[in-house]
Amino acid sequence: MTPGQAQLDSSITQKINYLQTLQDALHDRDDRQIYELIDNTRYAREIKKSRSTTQTQNLADLVADDHPQLSHYLSQNLIEYLGKTYPFFYYDEVQDGEFDIYFGNWWDRRLFGQLDVLNVAFKFDETEYNKLKRTFELDSANQRYNTENIAQITAKSAELQKLIDQQDERDHQKESLRDQLKEISQRSTLPWDSGKVKEERQTIVDQLSKLADDDEAAINANKQIKENDEQILTLSKEDTILTYEKQSIQKSFEDFSHFESHNLSLYADYLNNLIGKGQVKTDD
Repeated sequence: MTPGQAQLDSSITQKINYLQTLQDALHDRDDRQIYELIDNTRYAREIKKSRSTTQTQNLADLVADDHPQLSHYLSQNLIEYLGKTYPFFYYDEVQDGEFDIYFGNWWDRRLFGQLDVLNVAFKFDETEYNKLKRTFELDSANQRYNTENIAQITAKSAELQKLIDQQDERDHQKESLRDQLKEISQRSTLPWDSGKVKEERQTIVDQLSKLADDDEAAINANKQIKENDEQILTLSKEDTILTYEKQSIQKSFEDFSHFESHNLSLYADYLNNLIGKGQVKTDD
């Protein structure tokens, strides 16, 4: 056998051994070994606390086409584990091996991201995640996520209601201003006073124009107030959902920082959990 043939033979043997080991792990339902085989570099770094010197990372590409099926298989034990650690997350397999994460089982629960089974990681929706994080930050000030928004909308509705309530007052003002215009038009004016009279008339016209704008706003005010009330209701519902989420995290992790740290160590925590289960089985 030539050196080239020997090298080829070794490469093929290595691939066969890799696939055989992976198949054996699948038959033995050894999820821990499967995770080690599909990402040996990360496993060595985070579990063995060493730098991998093997070439199995390249061999993992042999089963790249099978990742959806592997993800589906590995999800069973992973989701069972997550159900105990993150009891507020619920998972929906939208297609083979791909999972959406929902926060809670209550009405109007939020789509919170995706579960990356092969990498044992959450991929949270950035917008929804930041809302929850901000909710924790505002809690110390006894505020909710939408407190300021609701206050601003409420203030706008109060101004609109004021326009409605002041309709009679505006009508009296318009009547008085029209009388003033009539009086000015009937007044005898000396030539050198014409500029002053013109300015006086323009001031009254501007006031009437402003009152007309207020009348127009008042006509649409009830509709706008209703829309504002609906917006406030929507924001209040969102605050309620965020409160549920905050309480769920506090119950399991005490605060948001512990929640974040657990997310970062999820891969190592889960693999070590699998190792612990394997040792128990061996002892038995």
